[in-house]
Amino acid sequence: MKVFIAGASGLLGGNCLKHFSEQGWDVKGSYFSYATDNTVYYNTLQPEDPNNFDIAAFAPDVIVHCGALTHVDYCEQHPEESYTQTVTSTINLIAVAKKCNAKMVYISTDYVFDGKNGPYTEEAPVNPISVYGRHKLEAEQMVLNEIPGALVLRITNVYGEEARGKNFIARIVQQCEEGKELTLKLPYDQFASPTNAWDIARAMFVLLRDGKSGIYHTGGTDFMNRVELALTVLKHFPGAKYQLIPLDTASLQQPAARPLIGGFVCMKFRKEYPEFLFSNVDDYLLARKK
Repeated sequence: MKVFIAGASGLLGGNCLKHFSEQGWDVKGSYFSYATDNTVYYNTLQPEDPNNFDIAAFAPDVIVHCGALTHVDYCEQHPEESYTQTVTSTINLIAVAKKCNAKMVYISTDYVFDGKNGPYTEEAPVNPISVYGRHKLEAEQMVLNEIPGALVLRITNVYGEEARGKNFIARIVQQCEEGKELTLKLPYDQFASPTNAWDIARAMFVLLRDGKSGIYHTGGTDFMNRVELALTVLKHFPGAKYQLIPLDTASLQQPAARPLIGGFVCMKFRKEYPEFLFSNVDDYLLARKK
């Protein structure tokens, strides 16, 4: 299978590029502002950029849209940019997918829900409460409506190996390894399902291999708040110096509303792939020590 991954220099895209390639697929992954090994340049906002990788000539069977503006508060304060980065980029890749007669995979989020009744199954009614969530929902619905056989993977609290180490767990690990003292002001009332990007890549692979379509939730076996998540990481660094300040979300005064009880019940995926095992944060951190 031939796959083009937009946003392959990021956390999820990089893991997909690595896993799909290891499985023998012909994969091209793109970057925009930050190049990594084995990535090509592609600007999803300017499809006619002469420096863009020629997707049509590559003729992919699948286009995976991993590029995203995920800073939720920034999106809330810059809604036009959020729309451009999330929705317009998707519109442009839909056009490319149609030109190539390619299937499309869109990466969405639990922010399409309001966080009142989580964790969520695929059938749960959506109700985004932030600019970011509304734009992600608009984009995922476009993909499902415009591309036959499209696949939407909703993900949350993603961590794992990435070139820039920007994810929450990676930042804590790096500071612990560097012997820095941490000050962590974290909400105790925001719950989700931390998920290893490598697991999402593996799940996406089997879904694409088997020609699946529609919406699938993917999530690790943990369900915890941000305080518990930080402490789970810190217990692997017994010498770490830190100050942990638990707060409720209202006290943080974040510009964007958060779905407090988020995360997923991955009912659809686990019914179809009962022997597929998602990992957890402890698994990931123990594996890093080996």
